[in-house]
Amino acid sequence: MSASFKTLPPQRADAVIGKTERTDLPLPYGPANCLPKGLPEVAPAKIVARISVGDEPPRTVAFPVPHPDPLLARVLRDECSEYLVKQAVNIEFGPEWKETGSGADAVMRGDLIVTRRGPGAVRLVSMGGTTHYIVGHDEPLGVLDPGTQQIRAPIRLSPGRCDAHAFAEAKKAFLFPVRVTLDGGEERVVIVSPPKPLQDRLILYAARTCGLPQQPGSPK
Repeated sequence: MSASFKTLPPQRADAVIGKTERTDLPLPYGPANCLPKGLPEVAPAKIVARISVGDEPPRTVAFPVPHPDPLLARVLRDECSEYLVKQAVNIEFGPEWKETGSGADAVMRGDLIVTRRGPGAVRLVSMGGTTHYIVGHDEPLGVLDPGTQQIRAPIRLSPGRCDAHAFAEAKKAFLFPVRVTLDGGEERVVIVSPPKPLQDRLILYAARTCGLPQQPGSPK
């Protein structure tokens, strides 16, 4: 429990802790409680649980988390930074993508579409790659000036890894970090992902560019 995050309803854990010096248990947490402007400071936190020892009946115990906890502070900062960006603009992959070049030199070209939601100037500083894709773009990536409703920022994607194991185990292949400043402030990061049909096209393009065989059922 913490004022910095929404409290989740109790969840049954059914974890048995043996006579060990340490046992790690996964703990879910709620979304961050963000401010309309600026980043909040992380508030103290505690873990509340119902436990029983041996044959004793269950009882409620609270474990204070050392404050300030660096992990909670980072999670709060990351979530609230993204929240502030999303209050100002919507950033998404455009619908039109084209493959140019051939062989190992082929790249996918398209746009990020940035649409205004709030006031102020928004500068797209850069877009980072992922475990599987390298991102190329002009610098700065794009600027949404006050009074402008929408801009398109051209980007190009190329494979970052070509081993078959990487394609089979891809979990974060489409979580692209975009760095943004709002009204000239500090850089903030928002994660942008392409829609599923475009993800399928990118996988097919990358596999073909890397010279990997197309798997049965792959998108055409």
